[in-house]
Amino acid sequence: MSESITERFSPAVLATAFATFVAFLGIGVVDPILPIIGQQMGATSAEVELLFTAYLVVMAVAMLVSGVLGARFGNKRVILVGLALVAVMATLAGLSNSIPEIVAARAGWGFGNALFTSTALAVIVGLAAGGTEEAIMLYEAALGLGIAGGPLLGGYLGGMSWRYPFFGTAALMVIAFIVSVLFLREPETKEEASPRDMLAALTNRPVFTNAAIGLCYSFGFFTILAYSPLTLPDLSALGLGLTFCAWGALVAISSVFVVNWLTARFDAARVLFFDVVGMGLVLVAAGLAHGQLQLLSVIVVSGVFCGIANALFTTFAIQVSPFTRSVSSGAYNCLRWAGAAIAPVLAGHLKDEFGIHVPFYVAAAVVFVGAVLLLAQGSRLLDAIDRNAHAPNADA
Repeated sequence: MSESITERFSPAVLATAFATFVAFLGIGVVDPILPIIGQQMGATSAEVELLFTAYLVVMAVAMLVSGVLGARFGNKRVILVGLALVAVMATLAGLSNSIPEIVAARAGWGFGNALFTSTALAVIVGLAAGGTEEAIMLYEAALGLGIAGGPLLGGYLGGMSWRYPFFGTAALMVIAFIVSVLFLREPETKEEASPRDMLAALTNRPVFTNAAIGLCYSFGFFTILAYSPLTLPDLSALGLGLTFCAWGALVAISSVFVVNWLTARFDAARVLFFDVVGMGLVLVAAGLAHGQLQLLSVIVVSGVFCGIANALFTTFAIQVSPFTRSVSSGAYNCLRWAGAAIAPVLAGHLKDEFGIHVPFYVAAAVVFVGAVLLLAQGSRLLDAIDRNAHAPNADA
């Protein structure tokens, strides 16, 4: 008889997964209101995209310290501080009256999310009894559902006021904070992490290679998530919310079910290579799309490729690294979020200067660079996974 999710995962793991869902819900909640904010504040596309870039830049840098803080002060404390900070910053974003004010609030939001993200992955993997792959599957499911739910919440509340999605996110963060206080606990095995470990991880070849490929992919991911709402001006906030909810649903389904079906039949590195190539082709198709219906269809379909890549890159980030989970996750996320941070504001500038199609072509080129790196280095990544799996201190 198959076990239920409550039998397979402890309340602490499920509480962390719920908090992950809420945290990633906060990423996409801004999507449907980007055009509204730009129109009401007279901002250019590049200025509006700073809402994502400021968030992601701070998040990337903060990833270098989040794992260290978790090891020093405890994962639970760091997670709670991160959730509380996001709740405060989301509230401040809703109270803002200018683009610079919202950007500043989003930057603080990114710091809070960084404290949470890599720490949450380490907690879920550390507490889950079913092994690393099953734990990451739960993490990716929570992430995908959050990415799907965020735009829907943003679209519904944004139809009344662009401020409401921020306030709604703050309220959900408070709920996640309370759930975490009540149910979250530390893994039995305490992980050690220091700034020196982070630097060592960033200079470790398999870790750096996986993160560099993830950077290229994340550039394309956030071109879809952060930029494409500006290419659909005829859709209402709710229409954009429904579009990206469908996209996020495909991200969730493919990251949990499709990727497992594929990796059970084919080599994981090969699956990831063809998926990254597929992502690049989808971005080319977005650039070639004529009319909003074609573009909308391409955007939604891209969710399949995004979900598969998200799951595999996260799994590789833990498995190729000889370091602790928090250090591995922090180093990987630092580099890949750096790539994500460049995409929104660059896309905004390219749109203002050259038109709506050019950002998709640039993103496709960056993603194809990632595919070439993966083709050249895929066997080395698998060798690193094999070495770590047979190391004396490898996780069971």
